[in-house]
Amino acid sequence: MGQFLLKRIGLAVPTLLVVVFLVFMAVHLAPSDPVENKLGEKATAEQRTAMRHHYGLDQPLPLQFVRYVGGLLHGDFGESYKLEQPVSTLIAVKFPVTAQLAIAALLFSIAVGLPAGAVAAYFHNSWFDRAVMALVVAMVSIPSIVLGPLLILGVAVKLGWLPTSGWESPKYMVLPMIALGSRSAAIVARFMRSSLLDTLRQDYIRTAIAKGLSRPMAVWRHGIKNALLPVLTVLGTNFGALLTGSFVVETLFHVPGIGDISIESIQWRDYPVVQGMALLVAIVYVFVNLGVDVLYGAIDPRVRARG
Repeated sequence: MGQFLLKRIGLAVPTLLVVVFLVFMAVHLAPSDPVENKLGEKATAEQRTAMRHHYGLDQPLPLQFVRYVGGLLHGDFGESYKLEQPVSTLIAVKFPVTAQLAIAALLFSIAVGLPAGAVAAYFHNSWFDRAVMALVVAMVSIPSIVLGPLLILGVAVKLGWLPTSGWESPKYMVLPMIALGSRSAAIVARFMRSSLLDTLRQDYIRTAIAKGLSRPMAVWRHGIKNALLPVLTVLGTNFGALLTGSFVVETLFHVPGIGDISIESIQWRDYPVVQGMALLVAIVYVFVNLGVDVLYGAIDPRVRARG
């Protein structure tokens, strides 16, 4: 397992370098100019030249990229053009909020999706199975950018049960969590149903029942654990999707996380902030997938044996 982890971490390094390069080129090739955005149209040519020199924007792109990577190796993500603060400080303040929202949405998707998918598989072709699958199709089809305003209008404005925006207490988390985690819950339910249906058709399930074990106990002891393996992969990829999907949800609900400040930074052409947030999401995504691989070995002994 140790060699496996080292190999995966070694593969993560070039992946992150590619992400850094692509994001760096994307933001620097954008048509707008951060200096123009910050100084405005009335700034003199001398002021623009001085600011470009201050931030190193007057240097060739390859040299800027080398300097940026060199700063990353020393833990320096650069300084925000607009806010004039180190990007690492912004990450320390904003990322915990996004992490809380993403983890809450993931737990919501697990709490809703796993039981719904398992019960739908157990009662295959029943009315409950059809109802769950219809709800899954609806939840997958509605993006968070549509579901968010509907929740605000229905639950917050019309019913007045929950606040519309902010991040001051746990109740402010409920609507963003549902808006962000609904699609993930539907995907988890669909994969759990499909995986458990396949598991229930295996010979060892029929053997366990033939030996006297009740069908519910056979499903619980032998079916659920094996059916979870493909679902783990979905949960890992979904967590990365939740981090990036939170950009829209945070903007809708005015949640003070990395998504909210990233959208603003894109509008300001604040290169260091955009690059820092994109790199942060990539790092989290890589390590979440690494954690999923480790869980595979913890759940399935066959994976440990192959390792």
